[in-house]
Amino acid sequence: MSTFSSLRYFNYRLWFSGALVANVGTWMQRVAQDWLVLTVLSHNSSFAVGVVTALQFLPFLLFAPLGGLLADRFDRRRLLAFTQASQGLLAFGLGALVLTGTVELWHVYAFAFALGVVATIDAPVRQTFVAQLVPADKLSNAVGLNSASFNAARLIGPGVGGLLIAAVGPGWVFIINGVSFAATIFALTQMRTRELRPMPVAKRRKGQVREGFRYVRGRTDIVVIMIVVGVVSMFGLNFQLTSATMARTVFDKGAGEYGILGSILAIGSLAGALLAARRERPRVRLVVGAAFGFGLATAALALAPTYASFAVLCIPVGLASLTMMTAANATIQMSTEPEMRGRVMSLYMMVFQGATPIGSPIVGWIGEQFGARWSIGIGSVTALLVSVGAGIWVLRHWHVQVRYRVTTRPHLVVRYLDADDGAAVPVPAARAAREEAARELDEQDTQARSAAA
Repeated sequence: MSTFSSLRYFNYRLWFSGALVANVGTWMQRVAQDWLVLTVLSHNSSFAVGVVTALQFLPFLLFAPLGGLLADRFDRRRLLAFTQASQGLLAFGLGALVLTGTVELWHVYAFAFALGVVATIDAPVRQTFVAQLVPADKLSNAVGLNSASFNAARLIGPGVGGLLIAAVGPGWVFIINGVSFAATIFALTQMRTRELRPMPVAKRRKGQVREGFRYVRGRTDIVVIMIVVGVVSMFGLNFQLTSATMARTVFDKGAGEYGILGSILAIGSLAGALLAARRERPRVRLVVGAAFGFGLATAALALAPTYASFAVLCIPVGLASLTMMTAANATIQMSTEPEMRGRVMSLYMMVFQGATPIGSPIVGWIGEQFGARWSIGIGSVTALLVSVGAGIWVLRHWHVQVRYRVTTRPHLVVRYLDADDGAAVPVPAARAAREEAARELDEQDTQARSAAA
């Protein structure tokens, strides 16, 4: 598969370009928001930064299932236009408070929570909208390129944001971010509607949110992914908080150097996204393996003796974290029925993003009590524990046999052990057999109903 094959489609090119511009602005605002809280509105309090981050992601815990239901029930393009415009207006509002000198810490708390409410609707809609822009066989590629866009912006945004903070202050960074959302709104209005792929729309009825929970509960593969990603997100994916604290309190650096750390981290993230775009079918084992790699990489990051070594070690951390996230996203989307996809993705986002409000204050408190290095170290320990635990559970409950061959390819061979006779059967063959059996049962049920009628 070509890495950039989804860009052949006009609507996807529009969306990719507009999202890239908006994502640059978003990353600039994240740097400005954390730096404003850390250095202007508090006395280098990593706990205050953690609270802001928590409030921004708390709505995912509270309202994510509702956002997924909206994604399944309404026109996704119109919903995206609304959420993108709302995020732009919030950026303008916070920028105005900063520029007029009236901003207080509680203002930032309130705007962070409001932005989180809008993002709760935006995230599942944005994640599932890509399926309308490309054919089904390009979905994994498009998901990977979406991550590449996000992390290319991450490569540019923090560095530019840090320089702008030093030059003109954080207020103008918020204003610039507000303007950047015009790019996605323009892209949405210029799309060729006749080329959008039709997606099933969930009909209005009672119990649709509970239906999403029941669906996920019956899919152990999705549950494993959510547990691994949730734990890593809770304690490990707090880069804005931990990098700001390390830059300020350990290495005695300013806003520019802090912003550069985010850009260097994005080098690894971008590489991970481009590699993900080449995978036709990511799997659960890649999610678990990437989480383990993330634990090892962050352990080295926590022990980095100098600013330069810390910056270099951000690259493998970004690579491992992005590999885990894109594999999780694509695996869930590609294995979920289209009419359920919005609700399932909202529950995934609830776990992925909603874990942050729980973890960020804890990580911030750990940083204040035990030092900035331990705010990273706790992420390493938990990532290693959850990935090893998930691997053991999968081996025991899915009847999986794993072998590594040094001399022949593929080196890693994963086989599904048939529960009936204990024979080793390749995973794709076992999956195909199960799907064929399910189809036969459906046909028998249909014939029985017809006979009864």
